[in-house]
Amino acid sequence: MTALTLKPAAAPGPRADAIVIGVAKAGTGPVVAPGAEAVDQAFDGGLAGVLKTLGASGAEGELTKLPAPAGLGTPLVVAVGLGAEPEADAGYDAEALRRAAGVAARGLSGTKKASFALPVDGPGALAAIAEGALLGAYAFDAYKESPKDDKAENEGGPLGEAVLLGGAEGEAGYQAAVDRARAVGEELNRARDLVNTPPNDLDPEAFAAIAQAAADEHGLTIEVLDEQALKEGGYGGILGVGAGSASTPRLVKLAYRHPEADKHLAYVGKGITYDSGGISLKPAGHNETMKCDMAGAAAVFAAVVAAARLGLKVNVTGWLALAENMPSGSATRPGDVLRMYSGKTVEVLNTDAEGRLVLADALWAASAEEPDAIVDVATLTGAMVLALGSRTFGIMANDDAFRTALHEVAEESGEPAWQMPLPEHLRKGMDSPVADIANMGERMGGGLVAGLFLREFVGEGITWAHLDIAGPAYNEGGPFGYTPKGGTGTAVRTLVRLAEQTADGDLG
Repeated sequence: MTALTLKPAAAPGPRADAIVIGVAKAGTGPVVAPGAEAVDQAFDGGLAGVLKTLGASGAEGELTKLPAPAGLGTPLVVAVGLGAEPEADAGYDAEALRRAAGVAARGLSGTKKASFALPVDGPGALAAIAEGALLGAYAFDAYKESPKDDKAENEGGPLGEAVLLGGAEGEAGYQAAVDRARAVGEELNRARDLVNTPPNDLDPEAFAAIAQAAADEHGLTIEVLDEQALKEGGYGGILGVGAGSASTPRLVKLAYRHPEADKHLAYVGKGITYDSGGISLKPAGHNETMKCDMAGAAAVFAAVVAAARLGLKVNVTGWLALAENMPSGSATRPGDVLRMYSGKTVEVLNTDAEGRLVLADALWAASAEEPDAIVDVATLTGAMVLALGSRTFGIMANDDAFRTALHEVAEESGEPAWQMPLPEHLRKGMDSPVADIANMGERMGGGLVAGLFLREFVGEGITWAHLDIAGPAYNEGGPFGYTPKGGTGTAVRTLVRLAEQTADGDLG
C-alpha cells in the first residue's frame, strides 16, 4: 500500500525520485498551476514553454515526463493535466485534483518516492490529492509470480510513498484531511482487492472469514449465519440462490457502534461471489467477469470498516448477503417458489435475477433493527448499464428527498450517479398466479423493476435507497484517472460520506 506523508513545503526535498506538478489548459497553451512555483523557477520561469514544446496542452489526464534541472533535488518532473484553467479566484475542482493525482501515481509505478506539488488552497484540495494518489497507485498483483514482467500494468510495483506538499504547518485540518483520505483510500482499495480476487479463493465462507478478521482488528461486532442458521431462520432467498453450489451461503452482520451516536444507518450489500446465472445460465462471453458480482457487499464491508477507523459518531451496520449462484441438480429452478425471511413467497422465473433474492432477505433482517435509513448496494441489472453506461450508477428510493441527498453525496464524493424513478405501473408486471410476487417483471425498465421488487422487503416507515452499481463496479476497459482496470470500489466513498453527514446531523 502506498504511504502518504504530509510536508508543509514547496520543494521536493533531496531524496524524492520525482515531483508531480499540475498543468492547466488555457487559450495560449499550457499554464503551470499553483504549487509548482519552485519547479518553474528551476526552469528560469520557462516551464510552460518547455511543456508546450513537448506537446503538452494541460488537458485532463495528460501526462508529460521531463528531466529536472540540476539543483531541484529530484531527477524527474511529472506534469499532469488538470483540464481548463479555473476562472480568477476560483480554485481547482476537487475531482480534477483527484484524477490528476491518480494519473500521476499510476504513471509512477516502480518509483519509491514522489512529491506531489499540485494546487492546494485548503484541506479539501489536499484530501482530494491524497485520495487520488492512493487510488491511482493501486495494483492487484497477488497472483503474479513476477509482477515486474508485466510492463503494461505495474512495472516494479505501485508507487511506494506519496509526499504531499502544500499543507500549512501547524494546522490540524490538513493532517486530518490526509488521515481521512488514508482510511477511506485503503478501505476502498481493500474492496477492489475483494472484487478482483478469483472466485475459487473467495467463496461465501472465505468472505465471511475476511470480515471476521477485520472485525477483530477494528473492534467491530460480527455475526455470521451459516447454512444451518439460515435454514433455522427461514432465509429462503439466500438459501435458494446458494442451493446449487458446493460453497454454502452466509449472511454476515458487521456492526460499528459509537457510544454517543443517536443515528443508525444500515448498509446492505449483494455478495454473489460468482454468478453463473444458475439454471438460467448466462451465455458465453458473459461469465468471465462474474467474480465482480459481490462488489456491493465489498463496498458495504469497506464502508463499515472505514467508519470505524474514522471514529464517526453514528452507528453503522453492514449486512453482507453472500452466496454463489451455480447450476446443479440441487439448484433452484425457474418455476420454483421460495419463502423469504419476511414470510412472503417469490416465484422464481429467472435464476439469473438472483441478487434481488439475497438482498430481499438481508433488507428484511436490516429492517428489524429499525435504522434511520437503509441503503442497499448491488451490481443488480444489465438494464441499468444500458440506461446509464459503465461509469454512472443509478439511485432509487422510497423517499424523494433522501434520493436527492444521496445523489448530492455521490457527486460530492466523485462518484457519478443519477436519480431513477420507481414507476408504480411497473409493479403489476411482477404479479404471480402462485406466489405473492415474481422475481421478474416487464423487460423494459428492468432496473426499475428490480428496485420495485426490493422495496417490497423494506420495513414499513423506514427510509430506503437502492444503488445499482452494475455499470461502474468493474472496469473492463483501460485505466483512467484514479480508476484501474478491474474492480473499482464504487460506492465506498458515497457510503462513507453519507455516514459522515449523518454523524454531523445533516441527514434529514
